[in-house]
Amino acid sequence: MRKKSVVGNWKMHTTADEARRLANAVVEGVGNDDRVSVALCPPFPYLALVGKILDGSLVALGAQNLYPEEEGAFTGEVSPTMLLDVGCKVVILGHSERRHALGESNAFINQKVRAALSAGLDVILCIGETLDQRKVNRTESVLDRQLIQGLAGLAPDALPRLAIAYEPVWAIGEGGHRATPRQAQEAHELIRNSFGKLFGEKPSLALAVLYGGSVKPESAAALLHRSGVDGALIGGASLNADQFLAIARAGIREPKTKGVAA
Repeated sequence: MRKKSVVGNWKMHTTADEARRLANAVVEGVGNDDRVSVALCPPFPYLALVGKILDGSLVALGAQNLYPEEEGAFTGEVSPTMLLDVGCKVVILGHSERRHALGESNAFINQKVRAALSAGLDVILCIGETLDQRKVNRTESVLDRQLIQGLAGLAPDALPRLAIAYEPVWAIGEGGHRATPRQAQEAHELIRNSFGKLFGEKPSLALAVLYGGSVKPESAAALLHRSGVDGALIGGASLNADQFLAIARAGIREPKTKGVAA
């Protein structure tokens, strides 16, 4: 059985004090309970600060982006080597905000994916369709294209360090649209099938597919216990430790009295 994962993407939020308090609260809430994998992805300026707090805990440090070169004259960018140096284990790539607000192409995202995996980082590749694309029944073709182009040239031995986050662009934020658990499950099935065509049945069955739409504590259990939904990439709710931990607890069917299940 694939282990559930809950990843907090803080985006461009928090001050140093807020990051410190939030990371400490999550570490304390997770405790020694390892039944759900938990990671936090703070903004670049706070990676080292948060990394020190997470060190020795069950909470992994992640980054929100990288540049696909080891070093060089790339003003304002951050390399995979730098992320590893401050303790990052995972990186989010292809997020819809970078695709649609910053114009990142599938080809550029593919460069990032290959650079990250080559350096030794785990990767969460985000893919998803817009509302207009869903309305004209292009969900499957959009997901296929983003997977095929985003994962081009990947070596089979890198696949165990890859996860996919299904990020329905139309269900992110407070725009009023919400994906139902069934819609999420159907999209995850499309992703797993497409991945299987690319890399084979065995890797597709091992692939973790996370849900990256707006997830709240009250909706988390219905999503996380759908077949094929292996966890969640959390945005706004990850900025509140109680909400974030409640989502992590929702991934556990039989809660204990200590740690993340308390």
